Amino acid sequence: MRNALRLALLGITAVGLGTLACAPQEPVKSVVKDTKDRKHAPEFELKDVNGKVVHLADYKGKVVLLDFWATWCGPCGIEIPWFVEFQRKYKDRGLEVVGISMDDDGWKAITPFVGEHKINYRVLLGDDKTGDLYGGVEALPTTFVVDREGRVASVHVGLASKKDFEDAIEQLLQTPAAPVSAGTPDHRGA
Repeated sequence: MRNALRLALLGITAVGLGTLACAPQEPVKSVVKDTKDRKHAPEFELKDVNGKVVHLADYKGKVVLLDFWATWCGPCGIEIPWFVEFQRKYKDRGLEVVGISMDDDGWKAITPFVGEHKINYRVLLGDDKTGDLYGGVEALPTTFVVDREGRVASVHVGLASKKDFEDAIEQLLQTPAAPVSAGTPDHRGA
């Protein structure tokens, strides 16, 4: 009786898996949300290694790759060289990579790591409050790609593919920056 039951379950499982394998696949979706589905990225006030206060609004008009990471995070270490490359490759087209380190040891851990990995983009020291603003950053890395209007166009939790990031960046950089109106100070980041 047990053998017959096992065989029946195996048969049902095989049929189910066969049906799933043969089912039409959903079309590949863009990694970037439609404009109407984007929400404004929360504003933050964080300090960089020099103690300078930085706001997300400083980057208005730029595409921002906002990466929550830590020095002890293995997948973060995989993505960081990609972000260094993106900063170099796309900066002149309007991309800014901003790393928000969630290291409990602060600059004591971050500064040597930045030097060792030749990070060429701005790194800020984050905290739980900042993570909470972004929906409670529970996993590292968590990376938000923000459009030129300051809206979240895509979110990647955990290790994502380099191609997904690059596709999102390329797509968002195709949208021209809105002109800065006369009399409005330009507070874009470094």
